[in-house]
Amino acid sequence: MGDVLAGIQATWEFETDSVLIRFERGLRAPKLFQTLRERRIPHEALASVTLSPGKRGTVVLHAAPRPGADPLMEAAAGQLKEGCDPYRLVLPAERETLAEYYADELRALLPDDADTPAERYAVAAPEGPMHFKAYDGKAFFDGSMVSFRWSRTAASSAKWRAGDQSFPVAELSGVEWRSPEAFDGYLRLLRRGEDPGEEPAGLRQVDQDPAAVLFGVSRGPVHESLPFAAAVLESVRNSGSAPAMALRAGRRDPADIAERIRHLGELHQAGLVTDEEFSTKKAQLLAEL
Repeated sequence: MGDVLAGIQATWEFETDSVLIRFERGLRAPKLFQTLRERRIPHEALASVTLSPGKRGTVVLHAAPRPGADPLMEAAAGQLKEGCDPYRLVLPAERETLAEYYADELRALLPDDADTPAERYAVAAPEGPMHFKAYDGKAFFDGSMVSFRWSRTAASSAKWRAGDQSFPVAELSGVEWRSPEAFDGYLRLLRRGEDPGEEPAGLRQVDQDPAAVLFGVSRGPVHESLPFAAAVLESVRNSGSAPAMALRAGRRDPADIAERIRHLGELHQAGLVTDEEFSTKKAQLLAEL
C-alpha cells in the first residue's frame, strides 16, 4: 500500500508485505514503546484486524498477531496492559473513515491460515545484548548465553549456595515471564527435559530456583524484562535445540494466594506499598483464584 497512518504514540507505514510500526519516544509514550522503537510486522504474522471505539474521542485500529508469530507477545502471554499493546494504534475519532479503509486493506492481505497458530516466529525479537536489574540479582543475555548474578542482600541462601548462573541457549526450551506489575513477578528459564506440565513456578518457590530471578516491587520493569524474555525465546527457537515455549502462570492454590495477600498487607502497613498499589495488587491476586 505504501501509505502512512499517524496515530497517538505510533505511526503505521503500510508496505507491500508488512506493516512497519514506528513508536514515539516522548515522555508520555509507554516505556515499552520507547524501548521497541520500531517493529516490522509481516502480513503472515497477523490473525485479525479490527477497528473499535476508544476512550475520549478516539478509535483503535488493532492488528492482532497469530499465536506463535511474535516472541514478544508469546512471552507476554496476555499480561500486557491495553495501553502497552504494540499492536494497537489509537487515532482521533475524526480519522475513523480513513482507519476503516486501512483496516479493510489489511484484512484483504491476511494469510489463508490466519486462524491457526504460526509455525515459526515471523516478527523479530528485540536485539541484544540485553540486561536488567531484578530484586534478587541481575540478568544478562548476549545472544547465546543467559547469566544471573545474585544480589548480596536480596538473593536467597539457596541461590547463594548455587552461585552465579550461566545457561547456554542450547540447554533451554523456553521462558516463563510473569509481569513485574503483578505482586510476584519473575523471569524463569525453562531447561530442556523439564516437564512443562509440572505445577506453576509460583508454587515452587521461585526465590529458591537458580534458573529464575524475582522482580519484586518496581524491579525488572516491563520495558526491560519483556524484550529480554522475547529475545531468549527467539534464540531458543533459532538454535533448533527444542521448541520454544512461553508458559502462562497457572492458577494459584488458595492458600498461596492468602499468604501473598498477608505479605502484601505487611508491606502496606510498613509503608512500602501505597493504598492504591495495595488495592490493585490485592485485586490481581484474588482474580487468580
